[in-house]
Amino acid sequence: MIRILFLFLGREIILRHWKTLFTIGVCWLLLGLAIFIDALDGDTYLHPYTFAYFLLPEAAISLLAAAGSEGTAKQMRIVQGIALLAVSALIFTSTPATNFLLALVFGLCFLIDGTMRIASAWVVRFPRWKIGIAGGVFELILAIATLQPWPTWYEGTVGANVGAVLILSSLGIIHVAWRIHSLEAGAPLSRLFGRSSLLSAITTHHHHPQVITKRGELIVHVWTPTGTAMTPLRQRAISRYIAAVDANGVISTGHAALELQPDLYISHYPAVEIDRSPNEFSRTLRATADNNIEGRYLTDYKSEAEGWCESTVQVIIKNIDENKLRAFWNTYKADNTYNLTNRNCSSVVADALDAALEGVYRHKRWPVFSALRAIVYPELWAASLIRKRAESMAWTPGLVLDYARALSAIVDPQPGIWVPKEFQKRRTE
Repeated sequence: MIRILFLFLGREIILRHWKTLFTIGVCWLLLGLAIFIDALDGDTYLHPYTFAYFLLPEAAISLLAAAGSEGTAKQMRIVQGIALLAVSALIFTSTPATNFLLALVFGLCFLIDGTMRIASAWVVRFPRWKIGIAGGVFELILAIATLQPWPTWYEGTVGANVGAVLILSSLGIIHVAWRIHSLEAGAPLSRLFGRSSLLSAITTHHHHPQVITKRGELIVHVWTPTGTAMTPLRQRAISRYIAAVDANGVISTGHAALELQPDLYISHYPAVEIDRSPNEFSRTLRATADNNIEGRYLTDYKSEAEGWCESTVQVIIKNIDENKLRAFWNTYKADNTYNLTNRNCSSVVADALDAALEGVYRHKRWPVFSALRAIVYPELWAASLIRKRAESMAWTPGLVLDYARALSAIVDPQPGIWVPKEFQKRRTE
């Protein structure tokens, strides 16, 4: 979540305040350590119900925002609000039974996420996959520590987990702040966040002050594996986010592309179609160099739709930086290497979105305030979870679709209870 907010603020703002950011990260780390140590002996100075006071306002904001939302955004806000209210109620109750229930919830979350992270890292072998396994092992350790009763018999569950979250998030802030400070002149923030090694070569027009930022509108095209625009939540996750298998046993992963009219189109395919039979398909899942093949780029959406079919769903994102998007694409297309799980049609669209949206808040009147306001958006949390899952597995058309929808809702919120129509009109003029 922090990385996405940094991306929206842009290199100039973050680099200008990197020392402040680094200091905040250190203070955040010390606070997390204090809360974690305080919770270990059960005799806490900071009572567990203190943390519930921070959850209740966010729960209320989510439920109020749901009243002015529609469709998926409304459902996400209701789910977020109810979940935060439920956790707050358990913390306020603070009985042995509720303390155990909280420990069970937190522990199972760590256990499931850690197991999935280890499994996906082992199967896919993406760059820095060993670090992914180490992170998964650490989550398993947290799960065991949370589920077992010693030393507080679950009375310190809330404090210990809050402290652990603060410690982990602070380390992330410190790491990102230092890396931003170490970036070469002209290098975009998206270089830090993308998994593609090609991003290390990308620079933008930051070091050319005479270049004026050109704002535009892009379209993300997604062909889902199932071929339906609105995939029901009850549908199996593997069909929605990974692949679908037809009656003949042929695997379909879908496709993603990005269009910036009139002349930029990003659509990456293998030059020779990959064998989609289950036996061969499993072999190509590893993101290792031996699975790199030659790729090809399609020139425009019209010819792709005529040669195949219309995209299943389109997501429009406004106010993007055309210059940064073109700089990204000019570098990326110099190499046509294709890898099913590391450099595919979906990963290039995700990286392109990051490049296009970098600094989107920089042109607002109060950019930092805009970033702080975005924290209460459930779409920001959703985008963060999607990104985390994609980086530990692979970008797929289904993940790109939800990622693009979430980003669009954050940077271009629809008029409602929190975005009056008058403000929306002024902002788009």
